[in-house]
Amino acid sequence: MTDPAARRPVAILGGGKIGEALLSGLLRGARERTDIVLSEKYPERAEYLTATFGVQVLEPAEAVGRAEIVIVAVKPQDIDTLLAEIAPAIGPGHVVVSVAAGVTTAHLERHLPDGVAVVRCMPNTPALVDEAMTAICAGAHAGTEHLEVAEALLASVGKVVRVPESQLDAVTALSGSGPAYFFFLVEAMIDAGILLGLPRALAADLIVQTAIGSAVMLRDSGEHPVQLREAVTSPAGTTISAIRELEVHGVRAAILAAIEAAALRSAELGAAD
Repeated sequence: MTDPAARRPVAILGGGKIGEALLSGLLRGARERTDIVLSEKYPERAEYLTATFGVQVLEPAEAVGRAEIVIVAVKPQDIDTLLAEIAPAIGPGHVVVSVAAGVTTAHLERHLPDGVAVVRCMPNTPALVDEAMTAICAGAHAGTEHLEVAEALLASVGKVVRVPESQLDAVTALSGSGPAYFFFLVEAMIDAGILLGLPRALAADLIVQTAIGSAVMLRDSGEHPVQLREAVTSPAGTTISAIRELEVHGVRAAILAAIEAAALRSAELGAAD
C-alpha cells in the first residue's frame, strides 16, 4: 500500500515530548531529514533537537512555507498565538494535523483560512517508545485522503484508530491519560513490595516485567480480561484474597470515577473555545 504522506514535506510546530517522539518516529521510518523542518520557541531545546536529529529549525511561518503537512504539537495555551502566526502561510494544499490536547477542529478552523483540511489527533506518551495509541478525527474540510495522511504519520509511533470527534473526550480520559493510571498502579505495587521487605530495585523489576507480560497476554491471547484474571485466581488462594480487598476498598468504582472525571475535564477544556 502506498504511503499517502510519503515524500510530502512535513513541518512539526513544537519540539516538546510529543513533537520529538513524532520526529524520531518519522526518521526511523522512510522519512529523510531533508523532508522535515521544525519550529521550537526555546533556543536550548531547538539546539538539542538539531544536534540530535539533524533537522532544520525555523520560525513557524517559514516552516509552514516549506511543508505540505503541518503537525501542530504545541501546548493548548500556546495554540492561538501559533495559529495567528502561521495562518497567513497556510494555503489550500496544506493538511494541518493537530496533536494539541483539548483543541477542537472547530477552534483550529476558526483561526485558519477557509477550507483548510484539519485532522485532530489524540496520541499518548508511549509514542516515545513506538507504542502509542492514537485516535484521529476529521474536521469539517478533511476527507478520507486527509485522514490517511494523518494515519500514515502517526503509525510511525504506534497504533491509530479513527473516531468521531464527539468521542475524543472519552479517548483522552482512557488512552490519553491512561499511561498515568498504569504508572500510578505500578508505583503503588512497588511500594507494597517494599512494605513486604523487598528491595526497591527487585520490586520494580518484578512489577515492570509482570506489567509487560500481562499487557502482551491481553493483546495476543484474544481472551477477555475477566478470563485472564480468573485463570490466576484459585479457590481460597492468595489472589482472591487480594481481589476481595480491592473490592472492599472500592478500587473498581474509584477507577470508573477517575476516568469519568478526566473525560469531564477534557470536555471543559474543549468548551473553553
